[in-house]
Amino acid sequence: MNALLIAHNTFREAVRDRVLAGIMVAGLVLLGLTRVGSALAMGEDLRLTIDMGLTVISLLGVLVILMVGASLVAKEIDRRTVFNLLSRPLPRPVYLIGKWAGLSGALAAVSLVLGAALAGIVSLLGHPDYVAAIAQATTLAILELALLTSLAVLFSALSTPVLSALYTLGFFLAGQWVDDLRTFAANLPAGLRELLRVLADVLPNLPLFNMRSLAAAGEPTSALHLGLAAGYALLYSGCVLALAAAAFESRDFK
Repeated sequence: MNALLIAHNTFREAVRDRVLAGIMVAGLVLLGLTRVGSALAMGEDLRLTIDMGLTVISLLGVLVILMVGASLVAKEIDRRTVFNLLSRPLPRPVYLIGKWAGLSGALAAVSLVLGAALAGIVSLLGHPDYVAAIAQATTLAILELALLTSLAVLFSALSTPVLSALYTLGFFLAGQWVDDLRTFAANLPAGLRELLRVLADVLPNLPLFNMRSLAAAGEPTSALHLGLAAGYALLYSGCVLALAAAAFESRDFK
């Protein structure tokens, strides 16, 4: 119950944050601007609109994580409000889980609004059959953002907001290239090959959540893909939060 209360408070604070409101407005504007660039797409305007729209949802979500999530715990430590919470019979792992769930919920709400706006634009263009694929791609984007939020919570609990943002951004960028990293490792000597494979396994497999190309073609993905992506996001986030909890337990705030 304590985790739900913290998640609720974190969600409420996030949706009231001017940064999130600005991101929401910016996302809606950018979705509208995708139609401006579609004039140069030479017959691929629908594909461009969907691809750019889904990219906007993901990148703006990452921006919120870097601006809000990276200081989620560190801000309360600096303001010393965390002492009031942790002085109660509230386990530190529960506190971190609540923070993660609250911000993940806020990001999901923003993604759903932007995804619905994109689906509305596509429907108005006369392609309602693309809506299912857009809904699936938005769901995968929400799972990706939840995974990245767990990393932001981990780094925020251990470092300053600036460093937390940089670490989270680094994992986001590196996670986009895990498949290429495995391919590159196959051509290296045995020792280095195993090292890079371990690194690729530790980094988040973010290509798993990318179905922009399928959605742009109006092709839905399989239920198996969605299930595997959801399971992977929850498992990875759980491992990261467990690591964050272990490190956070050992911190001395005196």
